[in-house]
Amino acid sequence: MKITRIEAFQVDLPLKEGRYSWSDGRSVDVFDSTVVRISTDSGIEGYGEVCPLGPTYLPAFAAGARAGIAQLAPHLIGCDPTKIGPLYRKMEAELKGHPYIKSAIDMACWDILGKHAGLPVCELLGGRDGDTVNLYRAITQLPPAQMAANVAGYRKEGYRRFQLKVGGDADIDIERIHAARAILEPSDTLVADANCGWRPHEAARVVRAVRNLNVYIEQPCPTYEECLSVRQRTDLPFILDECVDSAAMLVRAASERACDVVNLKISKLGGLTPARLARDLCAELGIAMTIEDTWGGDIVTAAIAHLSQSTPADLRFSSTDFNSYGTVTIADGAPKRINGQMSASTAPGLGVTPRLDVLGKAIISIS
Repeated sequence: MKITRIEAFQVDLPLKEGRYSWSDGRSVDVFDSTVVRISTDSGIEGYGEVCPLGPTYLPAFAAGARAGIAQLAPHLIGCDPTKIGPLYRKMEAELKGHPYIKSAIDMACWDILGKHAGLPVCELLGGRDGDTVNLYRAITQLPPAQMAANVAGYRKEGYRRFQLKVGGDADIDIERIHAARAILEPSDTLVADANCGWRPHEAARVVRAVRNLNVYIEQPCPTYEECLSVRQRTDLPFILDECVDSAAMLVRAASERACDVVNLKISKLGGLTPARLARDLCAELGIAMTIEDTWGGDIVTAAIAHLSQSTPADLRFSSTDFNSYGTVTIADGAPKRINGQMSASTAPGLGVTPRLDVLGKAIISIS
């Protein structure tokens, strides 16, 4: 099988809540997503998606994804998309770094491989483990009472895991955490996610002020070293996210007991191929995982579901259903939330059929 054409589509993903806000006053109203279609000489097509969380979150931005895809695509024409390892090494050779650019292409190749084999991607990534995966709901940064009210509202929709966006003024964040925890049941999971927004002295104040609460602390500071210093000040369970961007970083975090949970974002790592490696390494090290991505629509949500459902169930901390946050459906067949859970499709590949009328005309087409 050979790749004959690679196309990219741009699609806007507006939010149901109107705005998504997190640390340092950052926010996004409409997410800019890129969908990749890979066509082959066998007639099988594969789809992938990459959607950075705006231009100020990680070293990634939407226009950069498309520029990189245009740079990479000519080198991949004629390659066999079912030979995932060699094709990924080809991408690494032709474009150093920029892992997020490779993510949608890699995802589309896994979609093709699954369709070619007649198997869902989760079976190829390690095998389906369990019937469902638990979802968390991200709670956009607002005044404490409003955030608590949003937690209560999403709890009525079936969510039992909540990621509270903090990382602002430390005193207000302490109020946010207390207010949210107060309306939850003891068995509900609350994560205070600072998204790198605190300085170490601020994080120290927060963890001391919430030390008697049932709460996880996530990525309090920008650097690994700063986060480790906070970890050493608290016995609250600890999550690393933004600073974990490679297998080497995972090994270091495990050796220094820097976390209890890690967030594995597919595009931050460079696609399903390196995310699977990171997932398997975490499983070997006994580190629990949230399987997710920076953002996305139905195709990203499908990929999250497949990687998550092939992760050992006892190490699956949570996942997310990004397609429930937006107002635009870009593909049919994607996972849907039922009582705070979702399942990967049983259809071959990712199990999604893109809505070409929504995607519109390709803005990149290379053959």
